Amino acid sequence: MAGGSSDDSRIHQTWVNSDRRVPTRFVRPFVRFTEIAASSGIVLLVAAIVALFWANGPFGDSYETFWGTHIEISVGAFHFNESLKHVVNDGLMAIFFFVVGLEIKREIVVGDLKDRKQAALPAIAALGGMVIPALIYVAFVAGTGGEATQGWGIPMATDIAFSIGVISLLGARVSTGAKLFLLALAIADDIGAIAVIAIFYTDDLSLSFLASAIGGLGLIYIAQRVGIRSAGFYWLLGLVIWYFVLESGVHATLAGVALAFLTPIQAWYSDDEYFQRSRWILDRYDMEADTPRRRERVDASALTLASVARESVAPLDRLERSLHPWSAFVVIPIFALANAGVRIVDLDFAEAATSPVALGVGVGLLVGKIAGISLATWIAVVTGVGKLPKRTQWRDMFGLAALAGIGFTVSLFITELAFDSAVFIDQAKIGIFIGSGLAGIVGYTILRMAKTPQEMIEEGRELLGLEDAEAPPGA
Repeated sequence: MAGGSSDDSRIHQTWVNSDRRVPTRFVRPFVRFTEIAASSGIVLLVAAIVALFWANGPFGDSYETFWGTHIEISVGAFHFNESLKHVVNDGLMAIFFFVVGLEIKREIVVGDLKDRKQAALPAIAALGGMVIPALIYVAFVAGTGGEATQGWGIPMATDIAFSIGVISLLGARVSTGAKLFLLALAIADDIGAIAVIAIFYTDDLSLSFLASAIGGLGLIYIAQRVGIRSAGFYWLLGLVIWYFVLESGVHATLAGVALAFLTPIQAWYSDDEYFQRSRWILDRYDMEADTPRRRERVDASALTLASVARESVAPLDRLERSLHPWSAFVVIPIFALANAGVRIVDLDFAEAATSPVALGVGVGLLVGKIAGISLATWIAVVTGVGKLPKRTQWRDMFGLAALAGIGFTVSLFITELAFDSAVFIDQAKIGIFIGSGLAGIVGYTILRMAKTPQEMIEEGRELLGLEDAEAPPGA
Protein backbone atom coordinates (compact mmCIF):
# COMPACT_ATOMS: atom_id res chain seq x y z
CA MET A 1 0.00 0.00 0.00
CA ALA A 2 2.91 2.33 0.55
CA GLY A 3 3.81 2.10 -3.11
CA GLY A 4 0.18 2.68 -4.05
CA SER A 5 0.01 5.78 -1.90
CA SER A 6 3.13 7.15 -3.51
CA ASP A 7 1.83 6.52 -7.01
CA ASP A 8 -1.55 8.01 -6.12
CA SER A 9 0.17 11.12 -4.84
CA ARG A 10 2.32 11.34 -7.96
CA ILE A 11 -0.65 11.03 -10.28
CA HIS A 12 -2.74 13.46 -8.23
CA GLN A 13 0.11 15.97 -7.95
CA THR A 14 0.46 16.03 -11.73
CA TRP A 15 -3.11 17.33 -12.06
CA VAL A 16 -2.80 19.76 -9.18
CA ASN A 17 0.40 21.26 -10.56
CA SER A 18 -1.13 21.62 -14.02
CA ASP A 19 -3.75 23.99 -12.65
CA ARG A 20 -1.50 25.76 -10.14
CA ARG A 21 0.50 27.26 -12.96
CA VAL A 22 -2.40 29.56 -13.79
CA PRO A 23 -1.68 32.99 -12.25
CA THR A 24 -3.60 33.50 -9.02
CA ARG A 25 -4.27 37.16 -9.81
CA PHE A 26 -6.27 35.99 -12.83
CA VAL A 27 -7.92 32.92 -11.28
CA ARG A 28 -9.55 34.81 -8.41
CA PRO A 29 -11.36 37.37 -10.63
CA PHE A 30 -12.18 34.50 -13.00
CA VAL A 31 -13.80 32.46 -10.20
CA ARG A 32 -15.89 35.45 -9.14
CA PHE A 33 -16.81 36.09 -12.77
CA THR A 34 -17.86 32.49 -13.47
CA GLU A 35 -19.89 32.27 -10.28
CA ILE A 36 -21.97 35.24 -11.40
CA ALA A 37 -22.04 34.19 -15.06
CA ALA A 38 -23.17 30.66 -14.22
CA SER A 39 -26.04 31.72 -11.98
CA SER A 40 -27.02 34.60 -14.28
CA GLY A 41 -27.38 32.08 -17.09
CA ILE A 42 -30.28 30.52 -15.20
CA VAL A 43 -31.93 33.92 -14.73
CA LEU A 44 -31.38 34.67 -18.42
CA LEU A 45 -32.99 31.38 -19.44
CA VAL A 46 -36.01 32.05 -17.21
CA ALA A 47 -36.39 35.54 -18.72
CA ALA A 48 -36.30 34.10 -22.26
CA ILE A 49 -38.95 31.50 -21.38
CA VAL A 50 -41.15 34.18 -19.82
CA ALA A 51 -40.77 36.32 -22.97
CA LEU A 52 -41.82 33.41 -25.19
CA PHE A 53 -44.79 32.60 -22.96
CA TRP A 54 -45.82 36.25 -22.81
CA ALA A 55 -45.61 36.69 -26.59
CA ASN A 56 -47.57 33.49 -27.29
CA GLY A 57 -49.98 33.44 -24.36
CA PRO A 58 -53.52 34.76 -24.04
CA PHE A 59 -52.21 38.34 -23.76
CA GLY A 60 -49.65 37.99 -26.53
CA ASP A 61 -50.63 41.25 -28.20
CA SER A 62 -49.62 43.16 -25.10
CA TYR A 63 -45.98 42.06 -25.59
CA GLU A 64 -45.36 44.24 -28.65
CA THR A 65 -47.62 46.97 -27.29
CA PHE A 66 -45.69 47.21 -24.03
CA TRP A 67 -42.19 47.18 -25.50
CA GLY A 68 -43.32 49.53 -28.28
CA THR A 69 -44.38 52.19 -25.77
CA HIS A 70 -42.50 55.41 -26.48
CA ILE A 71 -40.66 57.53 -23.93
CA GLU A 72 -40.33 61.17 -24.92
CA ILE A 73 -38.30 63.86 -23.12
CA SER A 74 -37.82 67.41 -24.40
CA VAL A 75 -35.77 70.11 -22.67
CA GLY A 76 -34.94 73.06 -24.90
CA ALA A 77 -32.87 71.81 -27.83
CA PHE A 78 -32.59 68.38 -26.21
CA HIS A 79 -35.13 65.89 -27.55
CA PHE A 80 -35.29 62.19 -26.75
CA ASN A 81 -37.98 59.94 -28.25
CA GLU A 82 -37.42 56.19 -28.20
CA SER A 83 -39.53 53.08 -27.66
CA LEU A 84 -39.12 51.17 -24.42
CA LYS A 85 -37.45 48.35 -26.34
CA HIS A 86 -34.89 50.78 -27.80
CA VAL A 87 -34.29 52.25 -24.34
CA VAL A 88 -33.32 48.73 -23.24
CA ASN A 89 -31.24 47.96 -26.35
CA ASP A 90 -29.54 51.36 -26.61
CA GLY A 91 -29.46 52.40 -22.97
CA LEU A 92 -29.38 49.47 -20.55
CA MET A 93 -27.22 47.42 -22.90
CA ALA A 94 -24.61 50.19 -22.73
CA ILE A 95 -24.09 49.06 -19.12
CA PHE A 96 -23.63 45.46 -20.31
CA PHE A 97 -21.07 46.52 -22.91
CA PHE A 98 -19.36 48.75 -20.32
CA VAL A 99 -18.87 45.71 -18.07
CA VAL A 100 -17.69 43.66 -21.07
CA GLY A 101 -15.25 46.46 -21.90
CA LEU A 102 -13.90 46.44 -18.35
CA GLU A 103 -13.32 42.69 -18.54
CA ILE A 104 -11.63 43.02 -21.93
CA LYS A 105 -9.30 45.74 -20.64
CA ARG A 106 -8.43 43.67 -17.58
CA GLU A 107 -7.52 40.66 -19.70
CA ILE A 108 -5.45 42.71 -22.13
CA VAL A 109 -3.54 44.63 -19.42
CA VAL A 110 -3.04 42.10 -16.59
CA GLY A 111 -4.93 38.94 -17.55
CA ASP A 112 -4.73 35.98 -19.87
CA LEU A 113 -4.56 38.14 -23.01
CA LYS A 114 -1.54 40.13 -21.80
CA ASP A 115 0.97 37.46 -22.80
CA ARG A 116 1.00 37.19 -26.58
CA LYS A 117 1.71 33.48 -26.50
CA GLN A 118 -1.13 32.80 -24.07
CA ALA A 119 -3.47 35.10 -25.97
CA ALA A 120 -2.60 33.68 -29.38
CA LEU A 121 -4.57 30.43 -29.12
CA PRO A 122 -7.93 31.81 -27.90
CA ALA A 123 -7.59 34.81 -30.23
CA ILE A 124 -6.94 32.63 -33.28
CA ALA A 125 -9.68 30.22 -32.20
CA ALA A 126 -12.13 33.12 -31.81
CA LEU A 127 -11.25 34.39 -35.28
CA GLY A 128 -12.00 30.98 -36.78
CA GLY A 129 -15.19 30.86 -34.73
CA MET A 130 -16.33 34.14 -36.27
CA VAL A 131 -15.29 33.71 -39.91
CA ILE A 132 -16.63 30.19 -40.56
CA PRO A 133 -20.11 30.81 -39.06
CA ALA A 134 -20.40 34.03 -41.08
CA LEU A 135 -19.45 32.20 -44.28
CA ILE A 136 -21.94 29.42 -43.55
CA TYR A 137 -24.69 31.99 -43.05
CA VAL A 138 -23.84 33.76 -46.31
CA ALA A 139 -23.89 30.42 -48.13
CA PHE A 140 -27.42 29.70 -46.89
CA VAL A 141 -28.86 33.12 -47.79
CA ALA A 142 -26.87 33.67 -51.01
CA GLY A 143 -29.90 32.84 -53.16
CA THR A 144 -32.18 35.09 -51.10
CA GLY A 145 -30.20 38.31 -51.43
CA GLY A 146 -31.38 41.68 -50.21
CA GLU A 147 -31.83 42.36 -46.51
CA ALA A 148 -31.27 38.70 -45.55
CA THR A 149 -27.55 38.99 -46.30
CA GLN A 150 -27.14 41.59 -43.55
CA GLY A 151 -27.47 38.95 -40.83
CA TRP A 152 -24.02 37.44 -41.33
CA GLY A 153 -22.83 38.81 -37.98
CA ILE A 154 -25.53 36.99 -35.97
CA PRO A 155 -23.89 33.53 -35.68
CA MET A 156 -20.48 35.01 -34.81
CA ALA A 157 -21.33 35.70 -31.16
CA THR A 158 -20.70 33.67 -27.98
CA ASP A 159 -22.82 34.10 -24.84
CA ILE A 160 -20.55 34.03 -21.79
CA ALA A 161 -23.35 33.58 -19.25
CA PHE A 162 -24.82 30.49 -20.88
CA SER A 163 -21.52 28.86 -21.90
CA ILE A 164 -19.96 29.31 -18.45
CA GLY A 165 -23.25 28.19 -16.91
CA VAL A 166 -23.05 24.89 -18.78
CA ILE A 167 -19.41 24.41 -17.76
CA SER A 168 -20.35 24.96 -14.11
CA LEU A 169 -22.60 21.90 -14.33
CA LEU A 170 -19.60 19.75 -15.27
CA GLY A 171 -17.49 20.55 -12.22
CA ALA A 172 -14.02 18.99 -12.19
CA ARG A 173 -14.54 17.31 -15.57
CA VAL A 174 -13.43 20.57 -17.18
CA SER A 175 -9.96 21.76 -16.18
CA THR A 176 -9.24 25.29 -15.05
CA GLY A 177 -7.10 25.78 -18.16
CA ALA A 178 -10.02 24.77 -20.40
CA LYS A 179 -12.37 27.11 -18.57
CA LEU A 180 -9.88 29.97 -18.89
CA PHE A 181 -9.51 29.18 -22.60
CA LEU A 182 -13.28 29.41 -23.14
CA LEU A 183 -13.47 32.67 -21.18
CA ALA A 184 -10.56 34.18 -23.13
CA LEU A 185 -12.11 32.97 -26.39
CA ALA A 186 -15.46 34.53 -25.47
CA ILE A 187 -13.75 37.82 -24.61
CA ALA A 188 -11.84 37.81 -27.91
CA ASP A 189 -15.17 37.01 -29.56
CA ASP A 190 -16.69 40.04 -27.83
CA ILE A 191 -13.91 42.22 -29.22
CA GLY A 192 -14.76 40.96 -32.70
CA ALA A 193 -18.48 41.49 -32.16
CA ILE A 194 -17.88 45.06 -30.96
CA ALA A 195 -15.78 45.76 -34.06
CA VAL A 196 -18.47 44.28 -36.33
CA ILE A 197 -21.19 46.38 -34.69
CA ALA A 198 -19.11 49.55 -34.92
CA ILE A 199 -18.05 49.07 -38.55
CA PHE A 200 -20.89 47.23 -40.26
CA TYR A 201 -24.02 47.98 -38.22
CA THR A 202 -23.76 51.75 -38.00
CA ASP A 203 -26.57 53.99 -39.27
CA ASP A 204 -26.13 57.27 -41.17
CA LEU A 205 -23.22 59.00 -39.53
CA SER A 206 -23.49 62.47 -37.96
CA LEU A 207 -19.95 63.80 -37.84
CA SER A 208 -20.84 66.66 -35.51
CA PHE A 209 -22.25 64.37 -32.81
CA LEU A 210 -19.43 61.88 -33.33
CA ALA A 211 -16.85 64.66 -32.92
CA SER A 212 -18.64 65.79 -29.74
CA ALA A 213 -18.50 62.25 -28.36
CA ILE A 214 -14.79 61.99 -29.13
CA GLY A 215 -14.27 65.39 -27.51
CA GLY A 216 -16.06 64.12 -24.39
CA LEU A 217 -13.81 61.06 -24.26
CA GLY A 218 -10.80 63.36 -24.59
CA LEU A 219 -12.10 65.45 -21.71
CA ILE A 220 -12.31 62.33 -19.54
CA TYR A 221 -8.73 61.46 -20.41
CA ILE A 222 -7.55 64.97 -19.46
CA ALA A 223 -9.58 64.91 -16.23
CA GLN A 224 -7.86 61.68 -15.22
CA ARG A 225 -4.44 63.14 -15.96
CA VAL A 226 -5.05 66.24 -13.79
CA GLY A 227 -6.32 64.11 -10.91
CA ILE A 228 -10.10 64.62 -10.90
CA ARG A 229 -11.49 61.71 -8.89
CA SER A 230 -15.16 62.60 -8.45
CA ALA A 231 -17.33 59.67 -9.57
CA GLY A 232 -20.27 62.02 -10.14
CA PHE A 233 -18.25 64.03 -12.65
CA TYR A 234 -17.44 60.95 -14.72
CA TRP A 235 -20.96 59.51 -14.55
CA LEU A 236 -22.46 62.79 -15.76
CA LEU A 237 -19.92 63.19 -18.54
CA GLY A 238 -20.39 59.54 -19.49
CA LEU A 239 -24.14 60.05 -19.85
CA VAL A 240 -23.54 63.06 -22.14
CA ILE A 241 -21.10 61.02 -24.25
CA TRP A 242 -23.66 58.20 -24.51
CA TYR A 243 -26.23 60.67 -25.87
CA PHE A 244 -23.77 62.07 -28.41
CA VAL A 245 -22.94 58.54 -29.61
CA LEU A 246 -26.66 57.71 -29.81
CA GLU A 247 -27.27 60.72 -32.04
CA SER A 248 -24.12 60.13 -34.11
CA GLY A 249 -25.44 56.98 -35.80
CA VAL A 250 -22.79 54.75 -34.20
CA HIS A 251 -24.60 52.34 -31.91
CA ALA A 252 -24.95 53.88 -28.46
CA THR A 253 -23.73 50.79 -26.61
CA LEU A 254 -20.25 51.38 -28.02
CA ALA A 255 -20.04 54.41 -25.75
CA GLY A 256 -19.94 51.93 -22.86
CA VAL A 257 -17.00 50.11 -24.44
CA ALA A 258 -15.09 53.35 -25.05
CA LEU A 259 -15.64 54.53 -21.47
CA ALA A 260 -14.53 51.14 -20.14
CA PHE A 261 -11.27 51.35 -22.06
CA LEU A 262 -10.59 54.74 -20.44
CA THR A 263 -11.24 53.42 -16.93
CA PRO A 264 -7.97 53.35 -14.91
CA ILE A 265 -6.71 49.93 -13.93
CA GLN A 266 -4.25 51.34 -11.40
CA ALA A 267 -5.31 52.49 -7.93
CA TRP A 268 -4.74 56.07 -6.81
CA TYR A 269 -2.71 54.86 -3.78
CA SER A 270 -0.09 52.12 -4.02
CA ASP A 271 -0.02 49.27 -1.51
CA ASP A 272 2.74 50.98 0.50
CA GLU A 273 0.89 54.31 0.51
CA TYR A 274 -2.30 52.57 1.64
CA PHE A 275 -0.47 50.92 4.54
CA GLN A 276 1.32 54.12 5.61
CA ARG A 277 -1.76 56.34 5.43
CA SER A 278 -3.96 53.77 7.17
CA ARG A 279 -1.37 53.25 9.92
CA TRP A 280 -1.15 57.02 10.48
CA ILE A 281 -4.95 57.38 10.69
CA LEU A 282 -5.32 54.43 13.08
CA ASP A 283 -2.55 55.77 15.31
CA ARG A 284 -4.59 58.94 15.77
CA TYR A 285 -7.28 56.96 17.62
CA ASP A 286 -4.97 56.47 20.60
CA MET A 287 -3.89 60.11 20.51
CA GLU A 288 -7.47 61.39 20.54
CA ALA A 289 -8.87 58.97 23.13
CA ASP A 290 -9.18 61.59 25.91
CA THR A 291 -9.90 64.72 23.88
CA PRO A 292 -13.22 66.59 24.43
CA ARG A 293 -14.20 66.28 20.76
CA ARG A 294 -13.21 62.62 20.51
CA ARG A 295 -16.40 61.50 18.72
CA GLU A 296 -16.13 64.11 15.98
CA ARG A 297 -12.43 63.42 15.46
CA VAL A 298 -12.96 59.65 15.34
CA ASP A 299 -15.75 60.07 12.79
CA ALA A 300 -13.54 62.25 10.61
CA SER A 301 -10.69 59.75 10.84
CA ALA A 302 -13.03 56.88 9.93
CA LEU A 303 -14.29 58.74 6.86
CA THR A 304 -10.72 59.50 5.82
CA LEU A 305 -9.75 55.85 6.30
CA ALA A 306 -12.73 54.77 4.20
CA SER A 307 -11.69 57.17 1.45
CA VAL A 308 -8.10 55.89 1.51
CA ALA A 309 -9.31 52.28 1.39
CA ARG A 310 -11.64 53.03 -1.51
CA GLU A 311 -8.99 54.79 -3.57
CA SER A 312 -6.48 52.03 -2.91
CA VAL A 313 -8.63 49.82 -5.17
CA ALA A 314 -8.40 50.43 -8.92
CA PRO A 315 -11.48 52.17 -10.42
CA LEU A 316 -11.79 49.30 -12.92
CA ASP A 317 -12.01 46.75 -10.09
CA ARG A 318 -14.50 48.84 -8.12
CA LEU A 319 -16.76 49.42 -11.10
CA GLU A 320 -16.63 45.84 -12.31
CA ARG A 321 -17.39 44.48 -8.86
CA SER A 322 -20.35 46.84 -8.34
CA LEU A 323 -21.83 46.76 -11.85
CA HIS A 324 -21.32 43.14 -12.83
CA PRO A 325 -24.21 41.80 -10.69
CA TRP A 326 -26.52 44.54 -12.04
CA SER A 327 -25.50 43.69 -15.59
CA ALA A 328 -25.87 39.94 -15.06
CA PHE A 329 -29.07 39.86 -13.02
CA VAL A 330 -30.96 42.95 -14.19
CA VAL A 331 -29.79 44.30 -17.55
CA ILE A 332 -29.40 41.02 -19.46
CA PRO A 333 -32.65 39.42 -18.19
CA ILE A 334 -34.57 42.61 -19.10
CA PHE A 335 -32.91 42.54 -22.52
CA ALA A 336 -33.96 38.90 -22.99
CA LEU A 337 -37.48 39.74 -21.86
CA ALA A 338 -37.66 42.56 -24.43
CA ASN A 339 -36.11 40.67 -27.35
CA ALA A 340 -36.71 36.93 -27.00
CA GLY A 341 -40.48 37.08 -27.47
CA VAL A 342 -41.15 35.48 -30.87
CA ARG A 343 -44.87 35.05 -31.59
CA ILE A 344 -44.68 31.46 -32.80
CA VAL A 345 -48.48 30.99 -32.83
CA ASP A 346 -48.70 33.33 -35.82
CA LEU A 347 -45.94 31.51 -37.74
CA ASP A 348 -45.64 28.34 -39.73
CA PHE A 349 -42.89 27.13 -37.40
CA ALA A 350 -41.58 24.42 -39.72
CA GLU A 351 -41.35 26.89 -42.60
CA ALA A 352 -39.71 29.56 -40.43
CA ALA A 353 -37.21 27.08 -38.90
CA THR A 354 -36.17 25.82 -42.34
CA SER A 355 -35.89 29.27 -43.92
CA PRO A 356 -32.44 30.28 -45.23
CA VAL A 357 -32.05 32.87 -42.45
CA ALA A 358 -32.91 30.44 -39.61
CA LEU A 359 -30.77 27.67 -41.09
CA GLY A 360 -27.88 30.04 -41.70
CA VAL A 361 -27.97 31.23 -38.09
CA GLY A 362 -28.59 27.80 -36.51
CA VAL A 363 -26.07 25.86 -38.58
CA GLY A 364 -23.60 28.74 -38.27
CA LEU A 365 -23.79 28.63 -34.47
CA LEU A 366 -23.63 24.85 -34.16
CA VAL A 367 -21.51 23.59 -37.05
CA GLY A 368 -19.69 26.84 -37.83
CA LYS A 369 -18.41 27.37 -34.29
CA ILE A 370 -17.25 23.76 -33.88
CA ALA A 371 -15.56 23.70 -37.30
CA GLY A 372 -14.12 27.21 -37.13
CA ILE A 373 -12.72 27.05 -33.59
CA SER A 374 -11.41 23.49 -33.93
CA LEU A 375 -9.75 24.15 -37.28
CA ALA A 376 -8.19 27.42 -36.15
CA THR A 377 -6.97 25.80 -32.92
CA TRP A 378 -5.46 22.87 -34.82
CA ILE A 379 -3.61 25.23 -37.18
CA ALA A 380 -2.28 27.26 -34.22
CA VAL A 381 -1.07 24.13 -32.40
CA VAL A 382 0.48 22.50 -35.48
CA THR A 383 2.34 25.68 -36.43
CA GLY A 384 3.57 26.14 -32.87
CA VAL A 385 1.81 29.49 -32.40
CA GLY A 386 -0.18 28.10 -29.49
CA LYS A 387 -0.60 24.97 -27.40
CA LEU A 388 -3.56 23.27 -25.77
CA PRO A 389 -4.38 24.25 -22.16
CA LYS A 390 -3.13 21.98 -19.40
CA ARG A 391 -5.16 18.80 -18.82
CA THR A 392 -7.11 19.40 -22.02
CA GLN A 393 -7.45 17.00 -24.94
CA TRP A 394 -8.79 17.51 -28.45
CA ARG A 395 -12.12 16.02 -27.46
CA ASP A 396 -12.40 18.71 -24.80
CA MET A 397 -11.64 21.36 -27.40
CA PHE A 398 -14.52 20.12 -29.57
CA GLY A 399 -16.79 20.39 -26.53
CA LEU A 400 -15.60 23.93 -25.76
CA ALA A 401 -16.05 24.88 -29.42
CA ALA A 402 -19.62 23.62 -29.28
CA LEU A 403 -20.35 25.64 -26.12
CA ALA A 404 -19.04 28.72 -27.93
CA GLY A 405 -21.97 28.17 -30.31
CA ILE A 406 -24.34 29.36 -27.59
CA GLY A 407 -24.75 32.85 -28.98
CA PHE A 408 -27.90 33.99 -27.26
CA THR A 409 -27.49 37.54 -25.92
CA VAL A 410 -25.20 39.20 -28.48
CA SER A 411 -26.78 37.24 -31.33
CA LEU A 412 -30.19 38.63 -30.40
CA PHE A 413 -28.62 42.06 -30.11
CA ILE A 414 -27.10 41.92 -33.61
CA THR A 415 -30.39 40.56 -35.00
CA GLU A 416 -32.15 43.76 -34.00
CA LEU A 417 -29.41 45.79 -35.69
CA ALA A 418 -29.21 43.69 -38.86
CA PHE A 419 -32.87 43.51 -39.90
CA ASP A 420 -35.81 45.85 -40.28
CA SER A 421 -38.11 43.06 -41.49
CA ALA A 422 -40.09 41.43 -38.66
CA VAL A 423 -40.13 38.19 -40.67
CA PHE A 424 -36.33 37.99 -40.82
CA ILE A 425 -36.05 38.98 -37.16
CA ASP A 426 -38.36 36.14 -36.11
CA GLN A 427 -36.58 33.64 -38.36
CA ALA A 428 -33.18 34.67 -37.01
CA LYS A 429 -34.39 34.37 -33.41
CA ILE A 430 -35.73 30.87 -34.07
CA GLY A 431 -32.35 29.97 -35.56
CA ILE A 432 -30.64 31.38 -32.46
CA PHE A 433 -32.85 29.37 -30.09
CA ILE A 434 -32.39 26.10 -31.99
CA GLY A 435 -28.68 26.54 -32.78
CA SER A 436 -27.76 27.72 -29.27
CA GLY A 437 -29.80 24.96 -27.64
CA LEU A 438 -28.24 22.21 -29.73
CA ALA A 439 -24.76 23.70 -29.25
CA GLY A 440 -25.24 23.61 -25.48
CA ILE A 441 -26.43 19.99 -25.55
CA VAL A 442 -23.62 18.83 -27.84
CA GLY A 443 -20.96 20.68 -25.84
CA TYR A 444 -22.25 19.35 -22.52
CA THR A 445 -22.42 15.79 -23.86
CA ILE A 446 -18.85 15.86 -25.20
CA LEU A 447 -17.38 17.39 -22.04
CA ARG A 448 -19.44 15.09 -19.81
CA MET A 449 -17.45 12.19 -21.24
CA ALA A 450 -14.22 13.61 -19.80
CA LYS A 451 -12.82 12.06 -16.62
CA THR A 452 -12.48 13.87 -13.29
CA PRO A 453 -9.03 13.99 -11.61
CA GLN A 454 -10.17 11.25 -9.18
CA GLU A 455 -11.22 9.03 -12.06
CA MET A 456 -7.85 9.66 -13.69
CA ILE A 457 -6.13 8.63 -10.45
CA GLU A 458 -8.07 5.37 -10.41
CA GLU A 459 -7.25 4.80 -14.07
CA GLY A 460 -3.58 5.45 -13.32
CA ARG A 461 -3.65 2.90 -10.51
CA GLU A 462 -5.17 0.35 -12.84
CA LEU A 463 -2.47 0.97 -15.43
CA LEU A 464 0.18 0.54 -12.73
CA GLY A 465 -1.50 -2.67 -11.55
CA LEU A 466 -2.17 -1.27 -8.09
CA GLU A 467 -5.94 -1.66 -7.92
CA ASP A 468 -5.72 -5.05 -6.16
CA ALA A 469 -2.49 -4.44 -4.28
CA GLU A 470 -2.48 -5.51 -0.67
CA ALA A 471 -0.97 -3.58 2.16
CA PRO A 472 2.47 -4.83 3.33
CA PRO A 473 2.63 -6.69 6.66
CA GLY A 474 2.38 -4.42 9.63
CA ALA A 475 0.92 -1.56 7.62
